[in-house]
Amino acid sequence: MPGTRKLGRTSDHRKAMLRAMVTYLLENGKIETTVTRAKEVRALTEKMITVAKDNSLSAKRQALAFITKEAVVKKLFDEIAPKYQDVNGGYCRIIKTGPRRGDAAEMCIIELVGNEEKAEDKKDKKDKKSK
Repeated sequence: MPGTRKLGRTSDHRKAMLRAMVTYLLENGKIETTVTRAKEVRALTEKMITVAKDNSLSAKRQALAFITKEAVVKKLFDEIAPKYQDVNGGYCRIIKTGPRRGDAAEMCIIELVGNEEKAEDKKDKKDKKSK
């Protein structure tokens, strides 16, 4: 795993948490979390997307070894990786949102670049339905 951030956890707990967060990010396109966790998740997510751009059996096995849901791996190879085929990195964006209420930890939203169009489309559809 990249970096040396321990995130206050044992190595097994940290690895399980990061795998779950990467899986959730690829599944939903957006996560709200702390800045330090987001930086670790961004590095791992970008590596998974880069691996998926290869689209070989070996790449699928590597992705399945890290990502916890088979459906998310299928989505990664069928939808996400082809979208970034011509892009060399920078697949995730971190947007800081301010301190958390309880402990004032710096919070942020990490999202896949290109998902904001989908969010705007959903808003437009809701606006049209309400009119």
